[in-house]
Amino acid sequence: MTSRASWFQRYLLPGFVFQAAVIAGGYATGRELVEFFLPAGPWGGLLGMTVSMLVWSGVLMVSFELARVARAWDYRAFFKVLLGRGWFAFEIGYVLLMLVILAVMGAAAGEIAFSLFGLPKVAGSLAMIAATGALLFCGSAAIEKFLVASVGYLYLVYVVFVIWAVVAFGDRIGTNFASVPVEAGWFKAGVTYAGYNVATIPAVLFCVRHFGRRREALAAGALAGPLGMLPGVVFYIAMMGYYHEIGAEALPSAFLLAKLQAPWFEWVFQIAVMLTLVDTGVALLHALNERVANTWAERQRPMPRALRPALAVGVMLIAVYAATAVGLVDLIAKGYGTLTWYFLAIYVVPLMTWGVWLLWRRRSIDVTPLP
Repeated sequence: MTSRASWFQRYLLPGFVFQAAVIAGGYATGRELVEFFLPAGPWGGLLGMTVSMLVWSGVLMVSFELARVARAWDYRAFFKVLLGRGWFAFEIGYVLLMLVILAVMGAAAGEIAFSLFGLPKVAGSLAMIAATGALLFCGSAAIEKFLVASVGYLYLVYVVFVIWAVVAFGDRIGTNFASVPVEAGWFKAGVTYAGYNVATIPAVLFCVRHFGRRREALAAGALAGPLGMLPGVVFYIAMMGYYHEIGAEALPSAFLLAKLQAPWFEWVFQIAVMLTLVDTGVALLHALNERVANTWAERQRPMPRALRPALAVGVMLIAVYAATAVGLVDLIAKGYGTLTWYFLAIYVVPLMTWGVWLLWRRRSIDVTPLP
């Protein structure tokens, strides 16, 4: 497959899939950007986002190359190489993080359904579950195409959004950037934000099979960091027009769209957000399905096709229950921070030490499955 992979598949596709995996659990509604970066001020927030981007690129580069060399295209195989018999430590954290992210997505979908249609919030959550489950009937190639198309639409909407915001209240944006000082804590915010999001990187590993050489893996990893963060930077700049007011909003995106006074564009933007919710659900749950499918393959049996959406829907129903019980703001404030340091300890530190050593001593990599 690698010999036939296009330039796009080798260099840009992994970044787009990573962005799709990050955005709904990261910044689609703007609430996550407010929670992590707003306390540092306009410039401080951008500095923190730069730190996150650089951490992402570094971890992605090493992860892609290690996965390419070991031919580890799902997270179970990857962490058997990186952690040996301790591989399950990542799976425990990944499932917990996936539940938190899907709960955030369910809460956001409910908020959007309520704000656009006046529907009960649970209706939006169930619609997201149905769309995600339907897509998981498809194979990796079809999922790649859907993720690329929806991310392309998202980039277009975000570009229009920021240009419009600058025109509409650019003077307010400029004033806040000029008058609000850089506050302490931006570096920690950047590391913390990157810390829980790196756990979504194994959801991108199915793209690694397109790489044929080290240069491709490293270049794709380096590009994936900026591709993943760019829409968030654009969104954050737009939010700075209402720096002092937006911190209390559960859905900063809806707040800004109301300020633009264009109901039609609110629909366009919220459709993009809903697509990102499905994107992230598909990326995370497809990684889980690939892990389960490979376990079936090791037993010389094909994974039942109906098990893919059934597993996904079951996980999402649990997550939506958590969303309704806890709420969007509390999920983001408490759930992510709790898992950040766990992933730094079991993924980033081993990867950037032992993983780099394995790549340097390439013959040390053992791809034989553990019992």
